[in-house]
Amino acid sequence: MGNCTEVTQFILLGLTDTPELQAPLCIMFTFIYLVTVAGNLGMVVLILLDSHLHTPMYFFLSNLSLVDFCSSSAVTPKVTGQLLTGYEFISYNVCAAQMFFFVSFATVENYLLASRAYDRYAAVCKPLHYTTTMTTGVCDCLATVSYVCGFLNAVFHTGDIVSLSFGNSNVVHHFFCDVPAVMALSCSDTHLSEMILVFMSSFNVFFALLVILISYLFIFITILKMHSAQGYQKALSTCASHFTAVSIFYGTVIFVYLQPRSSHSMDTDKMASVFYTMVIPMLNPLVYSLRNNEVKSAFKKVTEKAKIST
Repeated sequence: MGNCTEVTQFILLGLTDTPELQAPLCIMFTFIYLVTVAGNLGMVVLILLDSHLHTPMYFFLSNLSLVDFCSSSAVTPKVTGQLLTGYEFISYNVCAAQMFFFVSFATVENYLLASRAYDRYAAVCKPLHYTTTMTTGVCDCLATVSYVCGFLNAVFHTGDIVSLSFGNSNVVHHFFCDVPAVMALSCSDTHLSEMILVFMSSFNVFFALLVILISYLFIFITILKMHSAQGYQKALSTCASHFTAVSIFYGTVIFVYLQPRSSHSMDTDKMASVFYTMVIPMLNPLVYSLRNNEVKSAFKKVTEKAKIST
């Protein structure tokens, strides 16, 4: 602690220090972000405009799209700006804010995916009681709990980081202010903080994943018992897009956080981080829309109305 000094800014090492790669990466990430914004906000607006999509499934989908937009916005603009200008510095307060918003929305998405899995369970396994099970009050409650858990988790982790002392180094070996990367720079004793981070992260991920796995276990059992080919196909189609999104999200999280530390490389972690901070938010609206006839139909109606009005 004697060597600690007040830190007012950090240096983000970014994705690459090769000048030839910075312009192509900047163009690529800008394109990804524009697609993310258009896809996710477009999905939210589409669901709001079409009354046929005012159902629990699309209520959670609109929230997921909003969270994906916010999560990407917490990271991508800063990364593209850094690649464009070469300015690697980030102030202490901006770093804390970025950390807070990214942790918040990543946690919210985690619980929204679990809520949507429960919704799919109710739709497939209890179809006759679906309207009484997934009421507006239940949906609002599940969404509210997801947001509250996300923001409380972010408040705790960001508050813990702010309470630490820094000074030995201010160079963050990442392209954004991720909690583990910033915590590694502290000259305080971070043993307890690291244990709490691992425990809370594991609890959030595995609790939501347990809900998802149990829901899909009952869904698959119900599907196997179906004698109607039409019912079998309908049940699969209602779950396919969500199952794809869940596989992408948790597959990346497990790859990044559940490897043995000895097998980790910073470059590999950065590439995986690009995937879950930028690529997944872009892919989710594509996954949900391309495999969903109701979304396609709603999009056609909106575009036709727009043509008529013009």
